[in-house]
Amino acid sequence: MKGQAELHYADEVYPYTIIRSDRKTLAVQVRSGGEVVVRAPRRVESDRIRRFVWENRDWLRRKVAESRKAVAGEAAYAPEEKARLRQQAREILHMKAAYFARLMGVRYNRIFIKEQKTVWGSCSAKGNLNFNWKLILAGPDQLEYVVVHELAHLKEMNHSPAFWREVENVLPDYRERRRKLKEFRP
Repeated sequence: MKGQAELHYADEVYPYTIIRSDRKTLAVQVRSGGEVVVRAPRRVESDRIRRFVWENRDWLRRKVAESRKAVAGEAAYAPEEKARLRQQAREILHMKAAYFARLMGVRYNRIFIKEQKTVWGSCSAKGNLNFNWKLILAGPDQLEYVVVHELAHLKEMNHSPAFWREVENVLPDYRERRRKLKEFRP
């Protein structure tokens, strides 16, 4: 069951779609481009949904702005520019991974350069490393942090204290690098 509604806040209007289902809780989601979806149990009254959206208005406004900005940023790269940045990221990430792998005494299998929507990198159980090409835009310190983070997973496939010690052994300032990385979006 679908419905439409609007949030009027700070001289702006935020239309949202209400999707009712057998779920037990209310949830709000901001999709790519700023589309807002509220998921609600079938029997929740419309007034309760409006209150829920209103209670989350500051979060919603911020996320809609971030989402619209991210989509606008995507369009800013011509295909040739994106291809050039992706190739540059590939070269730098391969070089940094080889360097830090030797330093950490680990071996990885393959490196893949991707365009993930929510993550900067990942490490598979097979030892494959996946990196988001947009790391090239985040800065060299943040790129190195992600490389070391993923290589540390080759020793510790979790985020335990032992894992963070591995990262800190290589990058004593990893907390600051990680903090700055959070200012960027994949």
